[in-house]
Amino acid sequence: MPVLTVDGREVQVPEGKRLVNALVDEAGVDQLHACGGKGKCTTCKVKFVEGEPEKMTAAEKEVLAKKELTGVRLSCQLLCDSDMSVEIISRLEGSGRADAGTRPADEIVPEPEWV
Repeated sequence: MPVLTVDGREVQVPEGKRLVNALVDEAGVDQLHACGGKGKCTTCKVKFVEGEPEKMTAAEKEVLAKKELTGVRLSCQLLCDSDMSVEIISRLEGSGRADAGTRPADEIVPEPEWV
């Protein structure tokens, strides 16, 4: 099982689990995901400290370019398939939002086209 390091704490994550769901379920982080994990809103963005995946979905690439974001990745468009360490950027606490968003599906949405 891959090890996910968040806020200096290590947790084991089922291989292939979406990072956004692992952050909430295994790491207990109040990670935002306002669009429900569909790769549209960027509220689930994280910064990688170590273990950033090389591949990216076309949806993630498109929305990051559209919003002119660099140095971050969308946790809803990534799978936990190796050890990784991330910095949480978008938390529910302090966001002013009523909730983190609809729970993302177990599979990446939209169907991933890897680039």
